[in-house]
Amino acid sequence: MEEMMGTLRRTHGCGEVTGPGMQVVVGGFVQRVRKLGNLMFITLRDRSGVVQLAFGDDTDRELFEKAASCHSEYVLLVKGTAVQRESINPDMPTGRIEIKPEELRILAKAETTPFVIGDEVNANEDLRLKYRYLDLRRAPLQQNLILRHKIAKCAREYFYAHDFIEIETPMMMRSTPEGARDYLIPSRVHPGEFYALPQSPQIYKQLLMVAGMERYFQIARCFRDEDLRADRQPEFTQIDFEMSFVDVDDILELIEGFVQTVVKEILGRDVALPLPRMPYAEAMQRFGSDKPDTRFGMELQDVSALVKDSGFGVFSGAVQSGGSVRCIVAKQAAKTLSRKEIDKLTEFVRGIGAKGLAYVRWTEEKPSCSFGKFFTEEALAELLQAVGCTQGDVALFVADKNAVTLPTLGALRLEVARKLDIIPKDKLNFLYVTQMPFFEKDEETGAWVAMHHPFTMPEESCIPYLESDPARVTAKSFDLVLNGVELSSGSMRITDPALQEQMFRALGMSEAEIEEKFGFLVEAYRYGAPPHGGMGIGLDRLAMVLSGAESLRDVVAFPKVKDASEVMSQCPSPVEKESLDVLGIAVKA
Repeated sequence: MEEMMGTLRRTHGCGEVTGPGMQVVVGGFVQRVRKLGNLMFITLRDRSGVVQLAFGDDTDRELFEKAASCHSEYVLLVKGTAVQRESINPDMPTGRIEIKPEELRILAKAETTPFVIGDEVNANEDLRLKYRYLDLRRAPLQQNLILRHKIAKCAREYFYAHDFIEIETPMMMRSTPEGARDYLIPSRVHPGEFYALPQSPQIYKQLLMVAGMERYFQIARCFRDEDLRADRQPEFTQIDFEMSFVDVDDILELIEGFVQTVVKEILGRDVALPLPRMPYAEAMQRFGSDKPDTRFGMELQDVSALVKDSGFGVFSGAVQSGGSVRCIVAKQAAKTLSRKEIDKLTEFVRGIGAKGLAYVRWTEEKPSCSFGKFFTEEALAELLQAVGCTQGDVALFVADKNAVTLPTLGALRLEVARKLDIIPKDKLNFLYVTQMPFFEKDEETGAWVAMHHPFTMPEESCIPYLESDPARVTAKSFDLVLNGVELSSGSMRITDPALQEQMFRALGMSEAEIEEKFGFLVEAYRYGAPPHGGMGIGLDRLAMVLSGAESLRDVVAFPKVKDASEVMSQCPSPVEKESLDVLGIAVKA
């Protein structure tokens, strides 16, 4: 039968018992029970760590028998004295001491858990997510959540110190287009009408600048109904802020200070400032990505000029049609990237839109080339010399329009680097990607859409091309990237009502559509607005990279899986017909 705590109160965490002679009361979960004849040891675990309880000949028999009845994950409260251990465990922070119990209470018994709870676990992720409350007892996940908490705490302290005001914006708002589908909430009071969960606090924080608040921030919950991946969840948290009377440099310098503060506070490491900046066009040309991982080389190389007149139709055709031929060179990779591995890489690039993959694999005196019959020995030697491919290397080529060649090689670069294990684990490479394109073309409709959102300020020199040549327009926007992960996106905002309406027209929006979706924002700007801009820093992603986690699921307490469901509580779920009737909703099969 479970016992009550009574007057016994915990005085220390298990990981806080560090010196002999300490009189302590500790509480936690039983991690392990070891019975060695008349000796018995229990490892007790709580959020702060683990400590060993030692029972022997000098232990009261009733107390010994009670301890012997304990099993893994029982919840105990123990009073005792810390003593020096005879057998020191150097791998355990409390490994020099153990507790001699004087009193032990079993607060809760536990059934056998579906998987063994420990730092390393063999259970598959679906099972662990089903029993997430048990998975969260494991120290690695607890440490991830504690690290996330420390980032949030650091953010609040940093922005408070820089004169920002924390303001909450609505969780139920008008549905507005922001790049993904909204999660909608039906209104009972207004039948047939809906609220939307915010994809970001974008409109409200701009209105706060119109309202004269000058410096706003919040740790904001955001929601997007989009397909999931390792670094995406349908609900996420961002450290969101907006500032008035600033320009791009002011915002970037503020964030640099925050990054430096967080890394020092969380990891005890220094970040050199200023952070490097790279224009979007350069990032795509060199790395094939708008969020490049700069911890290693293997940059993209354009060989179009060298192969445009070759007899290899795949190469020459791509150049003649306005595309390009580009490659990456994996140094000393010929042994690892066998023909079989290259075939796998070919399937990989086909899976992301490329038609195929050409290669040179140089193991013997002469290189093995998939397109060798179209090149003379001299022409091939010139090509390999130009790209720096020597014996022991592998060169991988993609030929297509740039919209395919660049991102394909960017993804291939990361895939090859992972196979070769050449990505340094201990580096923190921050990077600003600047001068982003304002527009991108929707492949399905051919229409120009805003890459970020329609309130982004274009570069002044590009304003004449808004409607005549959208491809030439760059924005006063910027992304913060860490080790190939986009942490945040921000921009200066349009504050001129005439320019904002021109931008809406460039996006193909009618007067009626503008009024319906953004009329209140356009009207607000007619009453005067200071120049302003801001960013939203992904708290989940920052925690993921700083903790070394492989997925956002490892830094979110109760995450969703790929189909946006939560395995533990089995949501989403049907609701009773009566509830739908009240809302005037009928569900179609």
